Amino acid sequence: MEHQYIRTNGVTLHVAIDGDPNGEPIVLLHGFPEFWYGWKKQIPYLVEKGYRVIVPDQRGYNLSDKPNKIEDYLLNVLANDIIGLIDALGYDRVNLVGHDWGGAVAWWVATAYPNRLKTLSILNIPYPTVMVKYLKANPAQWLKSWYMGFFQVPLLPEATLGIAKYKVFANLIKSTGKEGSFTEADLVKYREAWSKPNAATGMLNWYRGLMRTNVKQATDDTRREELPKGKRISTPTQILWGEKDVALSKEMAQPSADVCVDARLEFFPEATHWLQHDEPDAVNERIHAFIQEKLSV
Repeated sequence: MEHQYIRTNGVTLHVAIDGDPNGEPIVLLHGFPEFWYGWKKQIPYLVEKGYRVIVPDQRGYNLSDKPNKIEDYLLNVLANDIIGLIDALGYDRVNLVGHDWGGAVAWWVATAYPNRLKTLSILNIPYPTVMVKYLKANPAQWLKSWYMGFFQVPLLPEATLGIAKYKVFANLIKSTGKEGSFTEADLVKYREAWSKPNAATGMLNWYRGLMRTNVKQATDDTRREELPKGKRISTPTQILWGEKDVALSKEMAQPSADVCVDARLEFFPEATHWLQHDEPDAVNERIHAFIQEKLSV
C-alpha cells in the first residue's frame, strides 16, 4: 500500500492507495469518527478484484490537514476536496463509495458533479436534504441524533470524547456495532488517530459545519440548473443500510433512493451503523457486483 500526501482544494490530504495502477478507480470515503483504516476489510478484496483503491483521510482526520474554521467544513467544501483529489490523480470519472459522513460527501459529489462519477455506493446515510427534513419533522430521529446538538457546544465535546485518552469513546463505538466487529487492536488505531493535534476539533467541525450549511443555498451553489429536473442524482446508485443503526433511522433510506434516477436499496437486518465492519463479505460483494453490472451496460 502506498501512502501519499495530495494537495487539493487548499488542504493536504493523506491518502492510502493500493492495487493495479491501471485498474478501475474506486474511492472510499470514511465517516465519523473513522479514518482510512475504517475500510481495512474492503481494501484487500477490492485490490484482489483488480481495482485501484483510493482511500483518503478526509480533512480534519488523522494525518490530513485540520483547518480551524467551521466554514472550512461546509458540505460543498468537503465535496470539492474529493473532486480535487480525483483531478490530482488524473481521473476523469471514478466509482465512489461513502459511509456515514463520507456518504454525505459522496451524495453531494453526485449532486454537484455527476459527470465525474461512474457509480455511487452509499452505506447508512440518507441524502442530505432527506436528513434535514426528518430532523425537522420526526421527533424520533431527533432523539436518535441528540449528539449532533451536543457537538455544537464549543470545547466541551472535545473534552468529553477525550476522557481517559479516548478509551470511553472507543468503547462506545465498539458497543454500537455487532460483537467482534471492532477488535481491541482496531480501537488502539482509532485512539491514536483521535489523539493527533487538533483532530478532535477537526472531526467535530463536520457537525458544526452541517448546522451552518443552508442546504437549499448549497444546492443552488452546486449548479442545480445542470441536474436532471425532478431527480437530483443521475449516477447509478446503490444504498446499503444496516437496520440496527442506533443513530439513523432506516425510514430515511427509501426517500433517499427516491432522489435517484437509478437506485437499488438493500437492508441488512442484523447489521448496525457500522455496516462495512459488521458484514464485510456481503458489502464487498455488493460493491463489486454493482460496479461490474453498471460498467457493463
